[in-house]
Amino acid sequence: MRKIILGDNAAVLPTLPARFARVVYIDPPFNTGKVQRRDRIRVTAADADGVRGGFGGRRYDVRKVKSSSYADTFEDFETFLMPRVEAGLRCLTADGSLFVHLDCREVHYIKVALDRVLGRGRFKNEIIWAYDYGGRPKNRWPSKHDTILWYAADPDDYVFNFDAMDRIPYMAPGLVGAEKAERGKTPTDVWWHTIVPTGGREKTGYPTQKPLGILNRIVKVHSRPGDVVLDFFAGSGTAGEAAARHDRGFVLVDNDEEAVRIAAARLASFQPECVGFSIEPPARATRAAPF
Repeated sequence: MRKIILGDNAAVLPTLPARFARVVYIDPPFNTGKVQRRDRIRVTAADADGVRGGFGGRRYDVRKVKSSSYADTFEDFETFLMPRVEAGLRCLTADGSLFVHLDCREVHYIKVALDRVLGRGRFKNEIIWAYDYGGRPKNRWPSKHDTILWYAADPDDYVFNFDAMDRIPYMAPGLVGAEKAERGKTPTDVWWHTIVPTGGREKTGYPTQKPLGILNRIVKVHSRPGDVVLDFFAGSGTAGEAAARHDRGFVLVDNDEEAVRIAAARLASFQPECVGFSIEPPARATRAAPF
């Protein structure tokens, strides 16, 4: 099952099969009160009148490319999100896992709401994704982490492939010996991982895109080959790529046409079924010339 659906998840979720997804991962809007946008540029070779210089005296023209954006503002975020989460729970297998990716503005409220719906016994971990990139205000501690809440449908029977974990370096390798240092250690509930690099191959140009490494870890540990991953705030399709790369299926839902087109272009080699839109992808911005 490899499917990308354009539509409001509140309307789409009731139409999906029951208990088909081993992992439900969502990265909903964070209710920042801002318009989320990521500006992009297209750089093309030009003659001597090009506006930007490069190596070897080469010149380039630069123009802005229309960016995707959305208004990340809700009067009552819990009222917006929780009915959608409850609609998605019927899609989860009996031994499946739910991951809700939030930031500090709303995570406390949604944690309490999820405990009410699922019961506190199904809560397994508060995973902190920590990164070190961006501005550093001088009037408060810089916010450099997101929170991923993990709930198991059955707290006594869920998929957790310990041996599938990627290993990370020891902070003090000299204290553990050469063999352990070479093998590395398993992660804790604090995941250090950079954001999607601005000039990296992974970048799609979609605002709030999450790193593939974070989704790879979730998919490998919490599902098995042949399982299906559901993301109904799919954005640029990172969850779908992580699933497909590890022989899982995926169902991605988003109500933004540019988002699903970006996801379709990103996942074209996996031949997803596209529902509600044509598969013709938008032109992608070329990478900026090296300066």
